[in-house]
Order: sequence, then structure tokens, then C-alpha cells
Amino acid sequence: MTRGYTFLLTSLAFLLASSAVAADTLDGETLFRERTCFTCHGPDAKSPILPEFPKLAGQNAPYMLRQMRDIKSGARANGNTAAMRGVLHLVTDEEMQVLVQYLSQLASFSAKDPESP
Repeated sequence: MTRGYTFLLTSLAFLLASSAVAADTLDGETLFRERTCFTCHGPDAKSPILPEFPKLAGQNAPYMLRQMRDIKSGARANGNTAAMRGVLHLVTDEEMQVLVQYLSQLASFSAKDPESP
């Protein structure tokens, strides 16, 4: 009994340590690709496939985080949120925070963008 209990505790400690290491290595650019954000918002986060989808590059991080959390929870259920909700169930809150930090630091306009100031 003691052996099994020790093994269980050791395994649990290893799993917790592994997830802590994984959290430290999260990368916004990688998450943007792996969570398929680029599919709708464009590979540069500023060329969405439809005009009603937002350009995410350079957007305010707290604003984006609130929108993502609201869409995931169902508090926001208008427009194209159904598609986002389908993707956001795969994204943890910690990953959302990494994503919005990455996206907020991207330049919001490309040199060839006609909307650029």
C-alpha cells in the first residue's frame, strides 16, 4: 500500500512539474499557428479572410483577452462567435494570455496596407 501511494505521489509531482515547464515555454507565434488562428485572421494577424473578421496585430491585449474569454464562456454570442467558440475550447486561459501579448506587440499595419497611416 505504501509503495503504491509513494508511486502515485511521485507521478503526480512529475506531472505538475512537467506542466509548469510547459507553461514557461509557451510561445505566442507558435500558439497562433497551432491553434489555427491564422486560418481566419491571416498568417500575419492583419489580413483576415473576411472583412468582418478583426485584424489582431497591434490590438489592445486586455481587450482581446476579454473578448476571447467572453466568447469561450458564451457571454458573447453575436456575429461570428460560433466559429471562434469552436476553436477556443482548445485554448487554455494561460495560452490566451500568451496569445494576446504576442498579438498586441505585432505591428498593426504592413507597409503595403492601404489603411496604414
